[in-house]
Amino acid sequence: MIIDLLRHGETELGGGLRGSLDDALTAKGWAQMQAAVDTAGPWQVVVSSPLQRCARFAQALGERSCLPVQLAPGLQELHFGEWEGRSAADLMLTHEQQLGQFWADPYSYTPPGAEAVSDFSARVLAAIAALHAEHAGKRVLLVTHGGVMRLLLACARGLPREQLLQVEVGHGALCRLEVLGDGGLREVH
Repeated sequence: MIIDLLRHGETELGGGLRGSLDDALTAKGWAQMQAAVDTAGPWQVVVSSPLQRCARFAQALGERSCLPVQLAPGLQELHFGEWEGRSAADLMLTHEQQLGQFWADPYSYTPPGAEAVSDFSARVLAAIAALHAEHAGKRVLLVTHGGVMRLLLACARGLPREQLLQVEVGHGALCRLEVLGDGGLREVH
């Protein structure tokens, strides 16, 4: 199975840790995503996080392209708990040490009230395994979040867990993975 990963574009409430906050795309965010898919594809199915910053674009693209669209709750962003909606600059003022711990190894430090990265990883990888079981041999567009894409790219690149947050994924970024027969991931350039 080939998966093209598309990160949502810019959102109305701006940067920071959006997590499970369900804010909408800006006009620029829609344009970022449209530009990413203009010369990509074709796909046989579109799968999306249910959060509107992903799902609304996925549904519009599915309608335009006559493709089925599935919502996959397992591919939602990491829930950041008490840090949701806050920027790194803001957190540096109030939680400098904890933010440093999180950036250094997100698997070993969980923000207050947040989803543990190990649980997030298990959830996302289980969702990818389920998609592979359902869509083996197909080309899938997965509209999702920066955290999900960082995790999948880190796995495909064989990076140590401490390097998870060093994977760069901008708004509207599009990259391709192959899900191998054994469930492993390989980045395709």
